[in-house]
Amino acid sequence: MEFHNLLIENKERIQYIIINRESKLNALNRDTLAELHVAFDAAFKNPAVGGIIITGTGAKAFVAGADISEFANLNVDEGTALARKGQIEVFNLIANGNKPVIAAINGFALGGGLELAMSCHIRIASETAKMGLPEVTLGLIPGYGGTQRLAQLIGKGKALEMILTADMITAVEAHQYGLVTHVVCPEDLLIKAEELLQKILLRAPLALAAAINSVNAGFTDGVDGYGIEIAQFGKCFGTKDFKEGVAAFLEKRKAAFKGE
Repeated sequence: MEFHNLLIENKERIQYIIINRESKLNALNRDTLAELHVAFDAAFKNPAVGGIIITGTGAKAFVAGADISEFANLNVDEGTALARKGQIEVFNLIANGNKPVIAAINGFALGGGLELAMSCHIRIASETAKMGLPEVTLGLIPGYGGTQRLAQLIGKGKALEMILTADMITAVEAHQYGLVTHVVCPEDLLIKAEELLQKILLRAPLALAAAINSVNAGFTDGVDGYGIEIAQFGKCFGTKDFKEGVAAFLEKRKAAFKGE
């Protein structure tokens, strides 16, 4: 697929997915969401890709929200379908991906943009970034998983305050709340993202996928997260990576994992 709204860059085992709508502050329209689905699906299936960094072009915005003009005239059924399609095909796809995804928040992450960042496994932010869910100012609520993921990440009370007031928060506040794990100067944002992902990619790929699956299970209704952890733990014993990891430990050398 030829991308019109994304840039894809590969750096060793890291793939960058860059939202490239700078003139629109990288707002999410239908075409961009469709491209994100294709790009992430391909990255998760590509054995040459170990992990993904997603960011936006320019210094102003990661993603400054959704393209409001596209849904201004939707009815109830169409609005419901929009949220369901976005959640299933993009946001849940990312959250449940088998490879680590880091959001490098380089500017405004508002509405769907913050929801996109929250669907990633780790978030780091430029000190100039600002985040918020302003949907109630439009007579809406977050529809791409924002009401659920924000509460999971920062707690129910603070999440409700952010959603109900529609206030933006700074990167420093986001770090204090636990919404992002690191805040760095703008020029160090991608350096920090790569540094963090490179460290993660030294670990066993199948174990990384199992860990993501197990953590997510604890936040899924009707799923026994502890049971999933037990099952995933057991499966690890059947991998070549486990044997390599133990051998490397006993031989006091670095492991050479192959994702097998």
